[in-house]
Amino acid sequence: MRFFLIFFFASFAYYALPGYLLPILTFFSWACWAWPHSITAQQVGSGYHGLGVGAFTLDWAGISAYHGSPLVAPWSSIANTAAGFVMFIYLIVPLCYWKFDTFDARKFPIFSNQLFTASGQKYDTTKVLTREFDLNVAAYESYGKLYLSPLFAISIGSGFLRFTATIVHVALFHGGDIWRQSRSAMSSAAAKMDVHAKLMRRYKQVPQWWFLVLLVGSVAVSLVMSFVYREEVQLPWWGMLFAFALAFVVTLPIGVIQATTNQQPGYDIIAQFMIGYALPGKPIANLLFKIYGRISTVHALSFLADLKLGHYMKIPPRCMYTAQLVGTVVAGVVNLAVAWWMLGSIDNICDVEALHPDSPWTCPKYRVTFDASVIWGLIGPARLFGRHGLYRNLVWLFLAGAVLPVPVWLLSRAFPEKKWIALINVPVISYGFAGMPPATPTNIASWLVTGTIFNYFVFKYRKGWWQKYNYVLSAALDAGTAFMGVLIFFALQNAHHELKWWGTAVDHCPLASCPTAPGIAVKGCPVF
Repeated sequence: MRFFLIFFFASFAYYALPGYLLPILTFFSWACWAWPHSITAQQVGSGYHGLGVGAFTLDWAGISAYHGSPLVAPWSSIANTAAGFVMFIYLIVPLCYWKFDTFDARKFPIFSNQLFTASGQKYDTTKVLTREFDLNVAAYESYGKLYLSPLFAISIGSGFLRFTATIVHVALFHGGDIWRQSRSAMSSAAAKMDVHAKLMRRYKQVPQWWFLVLLVGSVAVSLVMSFVYREEVQLPWWGMLFAFALAFVVTLPIGVIQATTNQQPGYDIIAQFMIGYALPGKPIANLLFKIYGRISTVHALSFLADLKLGHYMKIPPRCMYTAQLVGTVVAGVVNLAVAWWMLGSIDNICDVEALHPDSPWTCPKYRVTFDASVIWGLIGPARLFGRHGLYRNLVWLFLAGAVLPVPVWLLSRAFPEKKWIALINVPVISYGFAGMPPATPTNIASWLVTGTIFNYFVFKYRKGWWQKYNYVLSAALDAGTAFMGVLIFFALQNAHHELKWWGTAVDHCPLASCPTAPGIAVKGCPVF
């Protein structure tokens, strides 16, 4: 406890620097200082708008924001993620941008979560929307096609690869175990009980009908919403059922990957890709399908992790069920209330164009969520990834994802004594370039470096310390940073006590967002 408290207060105090006094620590891009007039140098070295080569962060919130705490990820998972990251950031993206100009890449910033027109300007979605938030096809054809930054486009392609790789990898490496465990679970006589299960038998179990009532009730309420608010939500009843069915199918393979690597490969892109073909021009329906599909899987796996912890801690099952149910209801109400309050209280929240350049309220995750609803829902995958779409070749990554785990599995069977072969995990390798944007290469690179230090070097050379303190340190850093973040918001930012000086600029790389194609004119950038 003393160790936890020491690092809790240290983390609490330190976060005042990157969180308020010195935000430049979040993205320390020294290359931009060395070459202040070079677009290429800033594209390569910017931690916020570029590839982040040489950039780093001294902000724990930035390190753990997207892949979770690096201190709790196993080294094999970190190594796989690093392989994918290096391949993506230092090989694929530079070749696509500077060598081949893939997808007209040089017309746009090398890294951006914005959407663009063919002339490199930001895409104004209001010009192609109807009053009912559907796609105005005539206006779209008049306004022009939608384009993505090169890193964003390739990151979407990695989602195609990751989905099929996850299914095939789990089937090959864990299919037999899943089948045996499923048969054992169906036969109570054959089920083997470990010491934890035997001790938990002292408590009253949660009846199966409790879960079934909750399931049926939730599905019923969702279906009622799709009927009563049909025009507003845009998602018909069959789309709602499709989302639930998809979550039911993919939760197991994704859970297996998470259980063995501590990384959860998402299928947001696939969910929105599917419903985008089924319901083109319906952005709200697309977003809801993602929520009812993908987010159902996220929470299911989160609840399973809680139940597993409760199982080991010998917490009565009915207490866990009640706590999860009450916690879900309270969290839903509080989150909605806070979000509603923030939208009404913080001027121009999430509007990057209207916000002050140093404002923290840029909402990068929700900007990407909005972009996804436009890409998959409003414009639709048929226009972007179909036969005549600019990004049609990315669809081949579905096939690549299905094929790549096969040789790894064959080699692991041919050389069983080489234990490291079985640790090659294609879904996790592809996870090395997942979530960018909103994550930046600097976020992921710093996560990899931190994880390597603790889960390879410290684990190898100071294993006793690692076993005793590693996870405690992770919890202390998370807690201290979170509490200081809340304090800064309510005590300073919410009261409009803002600092403006050199150290509050997140990234001193103004040219990193500039295009490099000839004739493309963007405000603040030179024209080639």
